[in-house]
Amino acid sequence: MSARLPALPPAHEALTADDPREIGGYRLHARLGAGGMGVVYLAHTPGGRPIALKAVREEFAGDPEFRSRFAQEVASARRIHGLFTAQVVDSGVDARTPWLATAYVPGPSLHQVVRRHGPLPPRTVLLLMAGVAEALQAIHAAGVVHRDLKPANVLLASDGPRVIDFGIARAADATALTGTGLRIGTAAFMAPEQALGLPVTPATDVFALGALAAYVASGAAPFGAGPESAALYRVVHEHPDLAAVPAGLRDLLAWCLTKRPEDRPAPGTLIAAVHAHPLMGAGHGFAEGWLPHEVGRELAGPPAGPPSLPVHDQPTAVGAPPFPAPTAPGPVPTAPGFPVQAPGGPSAEAPRRGRRTERRRRSVVVPAVAATVALAGAAGAGVWFLGPQPEARGAVRTPRTPAAAAPAGTGGTARAGAYAPTAAGVELTAPDASYEFDLAAAKVVPADTAQWYLARDERDFVVPEAADAYVAAGDGLGPEECVRGIETEPVTVLAVDELADERPFCVRSPDGRDLAVVRLLETEPDGGAVTVLVDRYRWG
Repeated sequence: MSARLPALPPAHEALTADDPREIGGYRLHARLGAGGMGVVYLAHTPGGRPIALKAVREEFAGDPEFRSRFAQEVASARRIHGLFTAQVVDSGVDARTPWLATAYVPGPSLHQVVRRHGPLPPRTVLLLMAGVAEALQAIHAAGVVHRDLKPANVLLASDGPRVIDFGIARAADATALTGTGLRIGTAAFMAPEQALGLPVTPATDVFALGALAAYVASGAAPFGAGPESAALYRVVHEHPDLAAVPAGLRDLLAWCLTKRPEDRPAPGTLIAAVHAHPLMGAGHGFAEGWLPHEVGRELAGPPAGPPSLPVHDQPTAVGAPPFPAPTAPGPVPTAPGFPVQAPGGPSAEAPRRGRRTERRRRSVVVPAVAATVALAGAAGAGVWFLGPQPEARGAVRTPRTPAAAAPAGTGGTARAGAYAPTAAGVELTAPDASYEFDLAAAKVVPADTAQWYLARDERDFVVPEAADAYVAAGDGLGPEECVRGIETEPVTVLAVDELADERPFCVRSPDGRDLAVVRLLETEPDGGAVTVLVDRYRWG
């Protein structure tokens, strides 16, 4: 795996017009994510500590049996004090919309880590299993079964994992709700007894831990993807596919994934098996070096600064301070020259749509003739190539030697250079077409506020008229290929349908100094949420 700079903190989603601004006396600052049970918000205690506050969905809040079970489960969850869990700090079981607040964990989910960096090494997987098993001990001791243990519900910190989202799933299993056919849990990580609607026990969570560990070790769920019905059938009737799991881990994971609950190890037994595993060596703790280098660098995070606006699935921030709420509507500066409309502030719907639509209609593909010179970098500097040029767009550009190359805005200083990575694997979700991706700040912002943006309508992504874009022919796309493609096959409108399966494309900033390589991860129909993964480079 190639070396990469630490990713910028994943962005938080801005509050929508329908979101409350305060719950239970806690001021809400941003969305951390949303799921089948409710919406998770970033908030603060009166003393300034960040918390994750989850408000349950209206259909659950309106069910008396759910509310009764929710109160019982929250009381149990508040007794959980494990080092590898996100501590419950407050709740509103009698509120009109019930809510639960837990400690905010500034780290990515295991789902995000695997998507960004690929499978983790066996020793890291073993340590994660021991940490999550210890969390399950604390959860089960309080009389709670998690029921939805999956990679998105395990956050990664430098000193080990943190299990989140316990307590609410069990409350949702009330008779009035399960009678309508609602199944709590995630099919690919669900135990057979849970998939069949039978009673769940702590062994149910052990099965999910085995499936989670298989995903982290191989990059794929052991019972496959696809429709939920197909995954549930395989969970109940087929053996897990562990072919891609390192051989030294298969027996341990297969033990967790046995069909009969009584045949699975208890969490304490599993911890002992991990410690005795030959791959563990002498050290059993979460000391420095327990994570792959690139993941450890991501957890260390960039210097403190304004966090971005995510996502999704997991909701997380890597080493970033919470998103500050504006004190009054108006522009909130996030980067020099790029004002952002404050959440809840004034916005002009007609002008916004008009400006983007006008730009899109005026966008044309202008073939350009230019030379991109690749040079072997000296002293291990890698591949170097000519960067942005100051000529007018659409003009025929004359090939330059490295000594004469200079990016726009540098005053023509003669020098050679290269695009260096400034952000890697930043996952962003725009909830609808009223938001756009600010590529300069790696944030989600209200539409019509960014200068270098990736906007969208029902069918296309749209870039500024003064920017350039290129769609890669294959799966890989680096800055050198991006520049070459922009100069020979530029595009200014990007059809969403053609970018499926994470086909990479790149956008160059209007001044030519920055490049963004983008992959489309998920898109919802009819102008719904869109999730992208962004790598950013700057001419240096």
